[in-house]
Formats: sequence, structure tokens, C-alpha cells
Amino acid sequence: MELQEKLRILSSAAKYDVSCASSGSNRKNTPGGLGNSAEAAMGICHSWSADGRCVSLLKILYTNYCIHDCLYCINRRSNDIPRASFTPEEVTDLTINFYRRNYIEGLFLSSGVIKNPDYTMELLIRTIKSIRLEHNFNGYIHLKVIPGADRGLVREAGFYADRLSVNIELPSEQGLKLLAPGKERKAILVPMSYISDKISSNKEEKKKFKSAKSFSPAGQSTQLIVGATPESDLQILKLTEGLYNRVRLRRVYYSAFVPVNSNPLLPVLKAPPLRREHRLYQADWLLRFYGFAANEILDSTVPFLDDDLDPKTVWALRNLHLFPVEINKAEYRMLLRVPGIGQQSARKIITSRRWGWLGFTELKKLGVVMKRARYFITCQGSFLEKIDNEETIRSCLLRDEGKKQELAYEQFPLNLEAGLVQS
Repeated sequence: MELQEKLRILSSAAKYDVSCASSGSNRKNTPGGLGNSAEAAMGICHSWSADGRCVSLLKILYTNYCIHDCLYCINRRSNDIPRASFTPEEVTDLTINFYRRNYIEGLFLSSGVIKNPDYTMELLIRTIKSIRLEHNFNGYIHLKVIPGADRGLVREAGFYADRLSVNIELPSEQGLKLLAPGKERKAILVPMSYISDKISSNKEEKKKFKSAKSFSPAGQSTQLIVGATPESDLQILKLTEGLYNRVRLRRVYYSAFVPVNSNPLLPVLKAPPLRREHRLYQADWLLRFYGFAANEILDSTVPFLDDDLDPKTVWALRNLHLFPVEINKAEYRMLLRVPGIGQQSARKIITSRRWGWLGFTELKKLGVVMKRARYFITCQGSFLEKIDNEETIRSCLLRDEGKKQELAYEQFPLNLEAGLVQS
């Protein structure tokens, strides 16, 4: 098979894995080397780096042959689809040549499982070692760990990849047994814990020895498929919270279930639950950066996130007894819980009020989204809009959201014509 045809098949086969973004890597270039992941954060193809640039990775599977028959996966063993496999040399050549042409800034490499996990993992390691050692490549590499692979192989992979990830796939063990009977929860969680421990010990080692080799310096991540099994958003967020606390994941990625296969055990959907995926990302942000716990965002009486409003706004509406917040006196932690106030604007408020009292005009200049915040704050005891009824505030917020969506819809064709939106 021609290399171009392999690339077409295996890049298409990789598109369902969304756990492909980078941050935190600091692999500097060396004299005579190629690439540099220290100066710029890399990300998914056509994603955005921390400094606002659009960046890309070569995102491929090593092979889409697989011994597993997961019901939700396009590459399942029983599917009659075109199959292909790269060689380590082919992936190396593609990566280096694409980098030299400025098509990509790094590599995301995953794979179906051929023969067994160890055999597949050895091929992946051969590939990234060739890229690093034979071509002295110092750009970003994200490698997907094959569940069930030997610990020694996982350890070796971590010294050549900037980020490792193990896909947890489904939110519960019951769901995994139902839709992916060839996979075991333990085979996924054990390498996660090992990678976490190894990253921690490597950080301590590097403090003592400057020459110590970095182990997965950009951390580890995972992916959860949302909507293939009946778990609630509360169950998903509790699992996510546990993963952040226990194995210190850098990110959990949520992938709306795409019905690529037909099976009585799979849900019948008209379209992937993209709105649910979006709300989970917003709730995930609250867990990681805003000091929320999963049981604050949702509980057993309300186990699913709101379709119409973001999770922080919904939390504020359920806890109106904590509001309004006086901007000129509130602690940073409470400012973060006000709808319309983010981390940056909260820090600016704390800094600015050292020099004098803040009013609503100053808040707008500091980046506070007043359309949301106005119902939950006071400035020197004054309200911008005093409403203490949950339903009335909700109606006002939904009205504003509707106007925003209408404006975005009107502007979108103009951006396309101007060439400002990339597919």
C-alpha cells in the first residue's frame, strides 16, 4: 500500500481521540537539533496554544488493526473497513518531513492493539526513539500508552514522550464490560498510577541531579466517551475529580459519543451530544481552577448539567443566599464563584481595590462580564440590577444568551467570506 493511502486511512482513524493537547513541556533544543517544545505549547491540529497561536500536531494511529471488538469504536475487529499499518521508519519520515515543511509542530501517536499490548507498545517506542535519537528531534510528542503493556515499556516511553495518556474510555466498569468486554478497568488504572508516581519521583530526582532525564514532562491525560452509556454527569464529574486527586492528571478530555456502529447495546442518537460535552468541559474547569467540588456542581437530585446555562451560573442560582457579593470586600475565593468573573478579572479586582473603591464602570474595564455578574454583585452596597428571584434572573440570563447566539449566527458567514474561519 502506498504511504499516502496509509496516511489517509490512519489519520482518519485517529480523529475520534480528542485527548490530544499539550502544555507544560520544556524540552529545549540542543546544538544541531531539530524542533523545540520549550518556546511554544503545542496542541491538537487546528487548536490554540497558550500564547494564542494556531498550532498543529501530526495526529495518526500507528495501525487501525485491533484485537479488541469494542462496540463504540470504528476500528473494532469485526468492522469491515480499510486497514493499514505504518512502520517505525514511515512514521519517523512523515514526522520529520512534515515538520521541515512547517505543516506540524509535533506528533500525536496512538494505535490499535496488534498481537498483544507489549508488542504494540514496543513498536510505538521504536518509533519515537527513532524520531528523538536518529533525528535529534526536540519538538512535542504525545504518546498513547497501550493498556496492559509491561511497566518497563511504559517507563521507557516516558523518557521519550512529552506527554503520556491512557484512555479510560467509559465512565464506569459496568459500561466497559458491556461495550468493551476485551478491556479491563485495572489494566487502564494501574499504568495511570504508575505514570503519576514516576512523574512525581522524576521531579524530585531532577531537583537533586540537573542531568536527570525528564519523564513525561507535560504530564498525562485521558479521554472519556460521553453518552455511550447511561452514567449521569454527576458520576462523570466524581470520576474526573478522583482522577485529578489520585493520579494528578493534567487533563481529562470528554468526547461526545459518535454513533459510527450499529448495535442494540448502543444508544440511538440523531447527533452526538456536543452540548453535554461542552457543559462537562465547563464543569471540569470549575474543578481544576475555581475551587469547586463535584458535589457542589451537581447532586443526586440534579445529576445532569443544565443545557441552557453554564454550571457556575446554575450553582449561583441555586445558592442565592450567598449573594450579592460586595466587590470591594469579598475574598478571592468568593469572587471566583460569581458568574461573569474569571481568574484574571478576580486577580485584577484584588489588585485594583488596594488603590480605591471599585464601581461598575471599573469592573467592566477589568474584564468582568456584567451581563452575568450584574445580578450577583454590589459595589459599595449599590446594585446594578436588584433581583432576588431565581426564575426572573434565569429568564434574563437566557434572554441575553439568546441575543448572543443570534449575533454569532449573523456574523459567522461574514467571517467565512473574509477567510477568518478555518475548517
